Amino acid sequence: MSSVKDSLQMAFEVFQDRAAYFEKVGEDAYPTAIIRGQLLIIIGAAMIYGAVMGRYNGGLQAISSALKLPALVLFTLFICFPSFYIVQLMLGSTMKLRQLSVILFGGFVMLTILLLAFAPISLFFQLSGSPYAFLQLLHFMTFTFAGFWSMRTVSEALTTACEKRGIYPKIGITVFRIWIFILAFVGIQLSWNLRPFIGSQDMAFEWFRSGTQGNIYATLFAALGRLMGL
Repeated sequence: MSSVKDSLQMAFEVFQDRAAYFEKVGEDAYPTAIIRGQLLIIIGAAMIYGAVMGRYNGGLQAISSALKLPALVLFTLFICFPSFYIVQLMLGSTMKLRQLSVILFGGFVMLTILLLAFAPISLFFQLSGSPYAFLQLLHFMTFTFAGFWSMRTVSEALTTACEKRGIYPKIGITVFRIWIFILAFVGIQLSWNLRPFIGSQDMAFEWFRSGTQGNIYATLFAALGRLMGL
């Protein structure tokens, strides 16, 4: 139990003492156990926020979303991480795989904790009888805000490793900023395949919405074409 507590405390340093966190990450001073703490926080916080999202459409949707949101977050990272890591090696990065994992997981800890912090606000608007469209917009804005700060945290950690430790190439920071768009691109597509998360009250409960297979971007362009009469 104490080892779990210690790993959680280390994972929370990204909030409690950011300067120390960046310093330790650059020095590779964190033990591997921190990753366990980071994963526990990511999964736990995402499950709670997912349950709040799905509560709008009842208990089954709350359970479904509580399971799918952590899967969305982790699968998005695992799908995109290999390409990012290999590119960093090609650019001359001497950062270890564990270091880079701790940095990226730290960003996702920031993401999910911020989501959790906004969960009471989302719940308040649900209980206030807000319409489905408003809740969709609210959750989108919450994810956008949390995503911005999570990626900024990762960028600051990589900048520290570049400027103070010399173990990370400066061009790698630019590549990371491009990779953020790839991460968002994959995350949006995966969320399309895993939906619904909120669940419209006008529709019966489904674990996965029928017709969610395929490419969301092709669907959006097709809808735009129909709107323009093309």
